[in-house]
Amino acid sequence: MITTPSGLQYEDTVVGSGAEATKGQYVSVHYTGWLYENGQVGSKFDSSKDRNDPFEFPLGGGMVIRGWDEGVQGMKVGGTRRLVIPSDLGYGSSGAGGVIPPNATLLFEVELLAV
Repeated sequence: MITTPSGLQYEDTVVGSGAEATKGQYVSVHYTGWLYENGQVGSKFDSSKDRNDPFEFPLGGGMVIRGWDEGVQGMKVGGTRRLVIPSDLGYGSSGAGGVIPPNATLLFEVELLAV
């Protein structure tokens, strides 16, 4: 795992061979998210793969959690990356929707489908 200055950790499990995702582009991803505590994968809280419904967003536009805006940049289409997102780059002290508790560290597996 690589740790960035912000505290985000990431690891490419599959390096893509397509176009690279850069700030300002719309990207399409499949993702699965789990709670992550003390190095242990917890319960799955969401998955676009389970719904077969890719998620699209403008990269770097602040429309998603900061860990995604940072963590998806540099991926190449066809690639898969694991992101360990600390609370301050995720949902912080508020949590989300009764599914993600306050101050939760999150683990996402993100597959870049298109830019």
